Amino acid sequence: MPLYILGIESSCDDTAAAVIADDVILSNVAANQDIHSSFGGVVPELASRAHQQNIIPVIHAALQKANINKNQLAAVAYTRGPGLLGSLLVGASFSKAFALGLNIPLIEVDHLQAHILAHFIHNAEKSNPVPSFPFLCLTVSGGHTQIVIVKDHFNMHIIGQTIDDAAGETFDKAAKIMGLPYPGGPFIDKLAREGDPGRFSFAKPNIPALNFSFSGLKTSILYFLRDRIKENKDFIEQNKADLCASVQKTIIDILLAKLEKAAFETGIREIAIAGGVSANSGLRSSLNAMKDKNGWNVFIPPLSYTTDNAAMIAVTGYFKYLKKNFALQSDAPYARSRF
Repeated sequence: MPLYILGIESSCDDTAAAVIADDVILSNVAANQDIHSSFGGVVPELASRAHQQNIIPVIHAALQKANINKNQLAAVAYTRGPGLLGSLLVGASFSKAFALGLNIPLIEVDHLQAHILAHFIHNAEKSNPVPSFPFLCLTVSGGHTQIVIVKDHFNMHIIGQTIDDAAGETFDKAAKIMGLPYPGGPFIDKLAREGDPGRFSFAKPNIPALNFSFSGLKTSILYFLRDRIKENKDFIEQNKADLCASVQKTIIDILLAKLEKAAFETGIREIAIAGGVSANSGLRSSLNAMKDKNGWNVFIPPLSYTTDNAAMIAVTGYFKYLKKNFALQSDAPYARSRF
């Protein structure tokens, strides 16, 4: 008899629910909040209100798609943090009430750990390969950029991280400067496919050890465009594809240089990426290009598991269930990473 785990994710602006049977995904449903695009970023109060509207229909859809009844659930797993507190409170409150009403265990999940453990979600045929321990994971999103040694499902150690801004935020800020819609990362990725990545160059930080910095790059992009617009007010529009390709290449070069250094220093050749920016086609292709040169086994998650999703919450809940690592009703959400 499989363990059916319901995963609930509400850390930012996507309300998501998924059902997993042991580590095999049965459903993965999400409701997006388009309202934030007109503001150029996520508005926390609007996000939490939308979660309240979406959470019941999304969970209902996930259970229906999985073709199970709520009474078959073994546990409810939810995102405890990090994220927007108002959004987290909606998911946490519903999860606690739902688990209490069904008299089943409640499992709290760290959002960043879940991104990494998304690599262990199996399809129905269990044909997808998973990393062997230990492996290195480059976790890149709008709020976080980290290199993590993963020794087992819950033994993870951060060996490098950003000291200021995240890679995903840099994509979005560069897009905003160029007048692209929010979220900007996917628009840069799309336009970059048509541009010349060697056309323009931007400052790359010289940060010691395995840490990252992106604040200087954002400033470099801002000043570069400011000076070119003084000479030609249509500079961005006339060079948009090349600008996007050059910005994207710079960010990817920074990320992969540190990842390559980490692999060399640790001797680990099992390499994975995770998080929203791992959906970037340039990053995925560049990492694949490096694997033969370095003798790496590379693991890239399906696109549906890169952005915020509940499947990764459910699979993390499954591994915690096996350890009987259950949460308390009194556990409070946290906004900043504890990982």
